[in-house]
Amino acid sequence: MESGTPVDGGFGTLLHRLRTEAGLSQEELAHTAGVSVRALSYMERGHSRGPQRRTVQALAGALGLDEAVARELERVASSGRPRKARTGSSPSPAFVPDAVGQAAAPDLLPRAPRGFHGRAAELDALSRAAEGEAPVCLVVGPAGVGKTALVLHWAHCGPAGFPDGRLYADLRGFGGTGEPTLMEVLREFLPALGVPLDRIPESENGAAALFRSLAADRRLLVVLDNARNSEQVRPLLPGGRRCVTVVTSRHRLPGLIVTDTARPVAVGVLGPQDGTMLLAAVLGRERVAAEPAAARRLAELCDGLPLALRVVAARLTQRPGSSLETMAAELSDETRRLSLLDVEDTGVRAALRVSLQQLPQDVSRQFARLGRHPGTHVDRYTAAALADTDPPAAEAALEKLAAAHLVTETAPGRWTMHDLVRLYARSLEVAPEALKRLLDYYVTTGLAAVAAAEPGNEECFPLPADYLPPAVVREFGDRAAAVAWYAVERDDLVSAVAAAHAAGLHDRAWRVVMTLWPLIVWRVRDGWVPLLETGLRSARTDADQHGESRVLNVLGWVLIEEGRIEEALARLRAAPALASRTGDPVAEANALLVLAMAQAALGDLDEAARGCERAVELARAADDRTIERLALQHLARHRADAGKWREALDTATEALAFDDRSGTADIPRILLLVVRGEALLGLGDKAEGIEQLDLAAREAESSGYEDGAVRALGVLLKVSEDTGLRARYDAAVTRLTTRA
Repeated sequence: MESGTPVDGGFGTLLHRLRTEAGLSQEELAHTAGVSVRALSYMERGHSRGPQRRTVQALAGALGLDEAVARELERVASSGRPRKARTGSSPSPAFVPDAVGQAAAPDLLPRAPRGFHGRAAELDALSRAAEGEAPVCLVVGPAGVGKTALVLHWAHCGPAGFPDGRLYADLRGFGGTGEPTLMEVLREFLPALGVPLDRIPESENGAAALFRSLAADRRLLVVLDNARNSEQVRPLLPGGRRCVTVVTSRHRLPGLIVTDTARPVAVGVLGPQDGTMLLAAVLGRERVAAEPAAARRLAELCDGLPLALRVVAARLTQRPGSSLETMAAELSDETRRLSLLDVEDTGVRAALRVSLQQLPQDVSRQFARLGRHPGTHVDRYTAAALADTDPPAAEAALEKLAAAHLVTETAPGRWTMHDLVRLYARSLEVAPEALKRLLDYYVTTGLAAVAAAEPGNEECFPLPADYLPPAVVREFGDRAAAVAWYAVERDDLVSAVAAAHAAGLHDRAWRVVMTLWPLIVWRVRDGWVPLLETGLRSARTDADQHGESRVLNVLGWVLIEEGRIEEALARLRAAPALASRTGDPVAEANALLVLAMAQAALGDLDEAARGCERAVELARAADDRTIERLALQHLARHRADAGKWREALDTATEALAFDDRSGTADIPRILLLVVRGEALLGLGDKAEGIEQLDLAAREAESSGYEDGAVRALGVLLKVSEDTGLRARYDAAVTRLTTRA
């Protein structure tokens, strides 16, 4: 049934005329082009004057337009698209917290699916569900049915516009790699909305609250893909009146309907006609029309699952001379015995096997090795390590796999697999050392990252005796490059530790944990204890006392920062002796310093000072100036806390005479200046003490070391009524409480 007449005299009029000349109804054209009837009606009535280029191309193809007419349709459409406003006339940006910078509208959506066909009713239902105030749309259906493809197609081409950005997160509720935590998702959303990494709150509640506040006045689309249950979704709902949230799940999620009035959109399998048309959209109508029975048979063999149909189409595209009947015959033995309801991924596995057989041997080998990756994303380096090849060869194989729809490039140089494809890859036989090669790549790269991020610090550990070196080791030019690598790879590194521990590769598991120590130090309250416990178990199983001592050291420090002092002390007591038995004086000194922190936190300042004095002796014997300076810094702190002002002043002055560390913000120097200032105040030299504390505060503020700024300014406020100091202190506290 027609839904109105054209009124705009432009694109709508031209589209209406071309459709009428083709003898198609709106329903027929919408169905063939893969747009909703409502969207098509809006276009013809002038409510959508400038649809996107891909939509116009889909309409031109469905209408069978020749090249000249198709160009004219695109020209008229482009003339109706809105132009970007001049900078001088742009409206004022919405208010955001001080910690957040303004950024361009983010777009985290994966690319639109190619060859999408049909689903007119579902697209129309999704558009209706997205209307109103702060809607939550719940797209549900069985695995492999195309829920994600439907939502991405709608988001890229549908009638809804989201000028303030589009966010996307795969919640992995049904994959084999584990679900992301709330903080993992927010660590993608918040930077996309302009929040610097060092301003993301450490707590889940704080980060979620910041996300909601940023979304409150924006017109955002938030896609939460593959949700397992309602509880996983609720903390990520933006809540803004103009925000639209689309959730996909294999489950119905009735709880989300009850608590958040979610509007369900059911997605079922494709019928034989739509399955055939999907093949035609990828292979070409002529090829499918030449073998209609075989095309219909392929749709039936794939159980109407779009994922399976797309893999089959990709396979046939690589064999332009092969018939659809031949392909159907190859699939018949694998799928006709299987039911989607019984084993929902069997049809997909059969289709993937056929597709993989047609790829070059090196590409098939790379695909199988990807199944041994314990995380969710790979780059050219990790793929090369898995396949024991070089990064250019790995990247070429990944590009071929992407062309075959077996992997997806989610960001430049970052690939991932659909969960069902990943399960298939893991079922393939590969050389047993693939995981070990990946872990050794992570160990080597992690050591390089430590060296770039914390220059001058001791080496973490020697390499394993049976170490398998990667063909190429990633290099880091500076600290910023290392930090960027940690930020991107963090979750996959954590997954690698779990995989190493489960596979009995304990000598790798604790080493990967230790390569993360700079990140653990920077984000100490980020829930590291379970990971460190795994590393500790692996070090003990590996019977490596040096590794055990180092892991205990970091674990104890994290426990101290979490306020679990008694637990920390119980762990740390064994660390110095373990390091001593391995003949590593630097590791022993480090262990003594962390042990002293726990002792001081429990009030035993004299014992803490004695431990630091011993650490100074060990560092001097090892001629390690970095550890010696660090030990003097801790010793000065403990003496100051005990009110031993002269000893604290002398120790801090001695440590400050050391050469400053290069380039990076010198945190030990700032802390030593604070101790020196406190000691001078304690000795009655108020003027010099204030000068030292002010110097410490200014250096901390200029380097972004908010902890040091708060500490120095807090002491200054005890001896000064200056209102400027109070303002600086309050600003530092604000920055500290809103940082990442």
